[in-house]
Amino acid sequence: MNQKMATRMAVCSLALAYLLVGCDRQVSSEKSSTVGSDGTVKSKEKTVTTSPDGTVTKTEESKKTTPPEKP
Repeated sequence: MNQKMATRMAVCSLALAYLLVGCDRQVSSEKSSTVGSDGTVKSKEKTVTTSPDGTVTKTEESKKTTPPEKP
């Protein structure tokens, strides 16, 4: 009897913790890339997310890729 009660309490506490934490929600995402005359590719990615507590997070990632030199 005590083992069943302990198991139920553990399951309920894990479920409650999962519901309280939640997940981030993606509000917007934007990707762009440009190719230069020398073959260089510049890529930018911007993402805005909100967490369950209302915090807004903005992330921006930039990449630059140059083509290999010709022999």
